Amino acid sequence: MRLRTKIGGAVLASLIGLLAAIVYLRIPAGLDLDDIRLPPGFQIAIYARDVDGARSLALGDSGTVFVGTRSGAVYAVRDIDGDFRADEMFLLASDLDMPNGVALQNGALYVAEIHRIIRFDDIEERLADPPTPVVVRDDFPTDWWHGWRYIGFAPDGKLYMSVGVPCNVCRPDDEHLGTIMRMNPDGSELEIFARGVRNSVGFAWHPETGHLWFTDNGRDWMGNNEPPDELNHAPVPGLHFGFPHCHGASTPDPEFGADRACEEFTRPVQALDPHVASLGMRFYTGGSFPAEYEGQIFIAEHGSWNRMPPIGYRITRVRLEGGAAVEYQVFADGWLRAGRASGRPVDVLFLPDGSMLVSDDQAGLIYRITYAD
Repeated sequence: MRLRTKIGGAVLASLIGLLAAIVYLRIPAGLDLDDIRLPPGFQIAIYARDVDGARSLALGDSGTVFVGTRSGAVYAVRDIDGDFRADEMFLLASDLDMPNGVALQNGALYVAEIHRIIRFDDIEERLADPPTPVVVRDDFPTDWWHGWRYIGFAPDGKLYMSVGVPCNVCRPDDEHLGTIMRMNPDGSELEIFARGVRNSVGFAWHPETGHLWFTDNGRDWMGNNEPPDELNHAPVPGLHFGFPHCHGASTPDPEFGADRACEEFTRPVQALDPHVASLGMRFYTGGSFPAEYEGQIFIAEHGSWNRMPPIGYRITRVRLEGGAAVEYQVFADGWLRAGRASGRPVDVLFLPDGSMLVSDDQAGLIYRITYAD
């Protein structure tokens, strides 16, 4: 792991804040699924256990769930007998450089490390004996801070990848930092799709329009209640979403806000709560939830690390009407109780039966949420 950030005043302040948050959150509470609050008719159960640091999720053609982490490991879990509990878990790799992002195309598993993307071919046929990965591309920024990538394949067949900034707030020298990029599956024709993105760790494409939507984490140290995290919509390439000059729709940055006005940038479609660390998001098209949930967005909110009191640690829903966000509300919570965290949701994924999987990197679990009349 390459750590290039110098320990200066801003970093020291971040470390102090992190220690304060750890003290406040205390020892994580024991997880009790009865504490998880859901709308009427929904239930939650454990799909897979002991998936240490479970973060980004991807689904294979044969039903295998692939799991990225920040610890170096990539896992695959399988439900063999159809009872919606994983019966097998495979360790596909254990010494990678923050392999947070995972995506599938044509039977191959793509994994995003900090500095490169690799590919495991025919992976569902080789779970017990993974092939040597092919290096797709290895010239990405190597900064550790916000260096964990999220990846996904778009309807256009391109592989998209987020590239966070190596700071709380700064003007990066490298134009690739603070962007969402895309490339061909073989790594060729790399281009910047969206700019001014501080740190996106979740995106998806609208099931009807094919447009990209993504979450973005707001900066720290502007107080407990600003700026918001963001849900953004990028219907075309070339848009700029404001960082580092503007946060949310209209909050100038104290240091960089005088350079450019907020009106110059693409506004978020929905301001999310401040410091909730909004990560994985998906559109629901599963068919087993009530009709009101069809086409709506679910977001995993990992939880604040330096806000007092902490917030997040939950799943939220953004309701859309006519392509516009009209409501933002909590769907599932209870992982945070009296300042004590029993889990931290990271990503959401929908199975073919319409149920929702949720990864939790603190508890090392994958949950399954279902609906029954």
